[in-house]
Amino acid sequence: MKIGIVGSGFMGRTHAAAWAKLPVELVGIASADAQHAEKLAAEYGAKAFDSFEALLAEVDVVDICTPTHLHHGMVLQAAAAGKHIVCEKPLARTVAQARDMIAACEKANIQLLVAHVLRFSPEYVQAKAVVERGDIGQVAVQRFTRCSALPNWAADNWLMDLEKSGGMLLDLMIHDFDYARWVAGDVESVYAKSLRGQHPDATEDYALVMLKHSNGAISNVEGGWAYAPGMFRTAFEIAGDAGLIEHPADSSTPLGIYMKEKNIVAAEALVPTSPLTEDPYYTQIKHFYEVLTSGLTSRVTAEDGLAAVQIGLAAIESVRTGRQVQIAEVA
Repeated sequence: MKIGIVGSGFMGRTHAAAWAKLPVELVGIASADAQHAEKLAAEYGAKAFDSFEALLAEVDVVDICTPTHLHHGMVLQAAAAGKHIVCEKPLARTVAQARDMIAACEKANIQLLVAHVLRFSPEYVQAKAVVERGDIGQVAVQRFTRCSALPNWAADNWLMDLEKSGGMLLDLMIHDFDYARWVAGDVESVYAKSLRGQHPDATEDYALVMLKHSNGAISNVEGGWAYAPGMFRTAFEIAGDAGLIEHPADSSTPLGIYMKEKNIVAAEALVPTSPLTEDPYYTQIKHFYEVLTSGLTSRVTAEDGLAAVQIGLAAIESVRTGRQVQIAEVA
């Protein structure tokens, strides 16, 4: 299997490192930054391509790690060329683009695999397994935190351009939007408030978003681009009618499980704490490799990627209008 990566920034480098561990041929890298592409390609004995089209001609699978606003055009080109696709989240900048991409890949009978890495992060995977076993009963309320410093690593600082990235709500918080839906089911409506919604000229951003799931569960998601440089904090709680799962920020205990009826705290080592724990980005790419080679059903479907975009765009619309937004409004 011949793999090509488009984009040589942080995600391009991360995906290249993962593919290099698998029995595939990493053919080359295409990037708007030729110098970065050459450096990354040389690291893995690959070739730096001067165009996306040239890369497509020599690979079986293209891994798209470019800014969000470029995903649509590149996926359509790859689909027309009959190449399987791995695409970084968010799948697209708009719902119409995402639907267009899915339709093109279905018509070409190719895989469109969306990189929502939380579905492969060990503590999140184990929490999902606890829920599926019924250990905490029916999920009622979820709470998620994802706060970091302002992103300043992207070329041309495109992440700070709302039209290109969708801002923090679509680029950062989409991780938890997708995971919340994975655990508690489809989202019916979204209500959101953000710092930039109140103060458009603010440099940093902070938001609180409430998701109402179709089954009545509620997810509260906190996101921020406001910490000091180098800081990044994530945490979650999943509360059911029979217990609670907790993953506190900076905790040395990956998961705390509190069983209501048994009145005990289960300090189970549900997540390996060894530094040798498999990198979730590698776990994700390995899973996609298995999907492509063995017919395994992907843990993340293209429709999942679309649903996450819908939630993110509903949050953006809620911030803009100050009202609760139904998912059907952005469908």
